[in-house]
Amino acid sequence: MAMEYKHEDAYDFDAPVDRRGTWSVQWDGIADRFPVPDLVPFTISDMDFPCAPPVLDALRRRVGHGVFGYTDWRNDDFRGAILDWFAQRYETDVDPAALVYAPSVLSQISQLLQMWTEPGDGVVVHTPTYDGFRKAVTGLGRELRGVPLPEGDPGHALLEAALARPDSRVLLLCSPHNPTGKVWTHAELSAVAELCERHGVAVISDEIHADLTHEGHTHLPWTRYARGHRRWALVTSATKSFNFPSLSGSYGLVGDASEHAAFVRRMDMGQGLASPAVLSLTAHIAAYREGGPWLDAVRAYTHGNLRFVADRLNGAFPELGWRPPQAGYLAWIDLRPVLGDAGDDILQRELVEGQGVAVMPGGTYGAAGAGFVRLNVGCARGKAKVGVGALVAAVRALRGPSGGAPQSPSGD
Repeated sequence: MAMEYKHEDAYDFDAPVDRRGTWSVQWDGIADRFPVPDLVPFTISDMDFPCAPPVLDALRRRVGHGVFGYTDWRNDDFRGAILDWFAQRYETDVDPAALVYAPSVLSQISQLLQMWTEPGDGVVVHTPTYDGFRKAVTGLGRELRGVPLPEGDPGHALLEAALARPDSRVLLLCSPHNPTGKVWTHAELSAVAELCERHGVAVISDEIHADLTHEGHTHLPWTRYARGHRRWALVTSATKSFNFPSLSGSYGLVGDASEHAAFVRRMDMGQGLASPAVLSLTAHIAAYREGGPWLDAVRAYTHGNLRFVADRLNGAFPELGWRPPQAGYLAWIDLRPVLGDAGDDILQRELVEGQGVAVMPGGTYGAAGAGFVRLNVGCARGKAKVGVGALVAAVRALRGPSGGAPQSPSGD
C-alpha cells in the first residue's frame, strides 16, 4: 500500500507558484550554472512557497505607510521579537546587549573573519562545506581547513589536530550543517567548545537553518556553549526559514562587550551600514511574532517531501538506504552505492540533457561531496516528485539494463 503524505490544511503548499520572470536565482538564473534552457531547478536553497501570511500582511501595511526613511534596528520591537523567539523556540535567554545587525549572514561572517584573522590564517570547517563559506574564507585570503563531520566521536582527533595548528584562528561552524542537514548534539557541541577553548580558537556559529530542525531533533544555540570565551559569535536570520532572502537582513550575537563594540563600529562606520532595510525588520518581527504556525506547517510539509524522496529512492535502489536529514529541505544523497566511481560529470549530463532537471552536484561542496547530489525539495510535492523521478531515471539510464555501476566514458 502506498504511504500517504499529509500536511496542515491551513496552507496550500501543493499549489504551484510560477517564479519565472521574477529575477529568481533558482529559476531565472539557472543558465549561469546549467547552460541548457527550460530546466526544472532543484538548486539554490530557497523555497518556492509564498511568505507566511502574517509577514505579507505586515509588509503590505508598512508599504502602505509610504515613507521609507533611515531606520534604526536597535528598536524594542525587533530586539524583543528575537529575544522571545529564542526563549520560546530554544528555551534560551538572549542578552539584548549582544545583538548586532548586518545585511546578511555571510556579510557578518566576512566582518568577523576580518576582525579575528589575518591573511594566511587558518579557518577550520567541517566537510562537505557550504560553498558560501569557501568563497568567504578564500576570498579574504585565509586558508580553508576542512575536517570530516564526526562519526560517533564528538571530540574526534582530526578536528583537534586542525584546531591545534598555531595559525588556526577560527572554527566556522554550520549548525545545523549545510549540506547534510546534521543537527549537532549536546555532547558534540560541548566537545567542540572545549577544544576551541583549549586551543584559543574563536567560534562563528552559522545557525540560519536552525528553525527548520525536524521533529525528533533539537537545535542547541551556540550561546549555551560559549562559556567564558572572548571571541565567539552566533549569526542567523529569519530569511531562510520564512523564505524572504531577497529582503536581506540578518542578526547575530557577539558575546564579548569589546568585540561587540568593534563589530558595530565596523558596520556603522567602516561599511556605512548604520541603517537597515526597513522591510527586513518588518518581516523579521512579523515572522517571529505571528509566523510560528506557518513555519511548523512548512517543516511538516517539507519533511513529507523528504519522506517521499526516501520511499522513492529506496524503493528503486534498496542499497541506498537513504534517510531524510535532521533539518532543512535539502536532500543530501550519496549515490556511490549505485553509481560507483562514475563521477559527477556523467550524472550531471544525464540529469540536464536527458531528464531536463538541474540538481546541485555534490562536488560544489568540496571533494568530500563527490558522488553526492543536493536535491532541494522546498517546493510543491508535484515538483518534488519530478525531481526525485528524474534522479531515479538518470541513475537507471547510467546503470543500463544490467543494473551495474557505470564506467566513466573515455576522456571524461
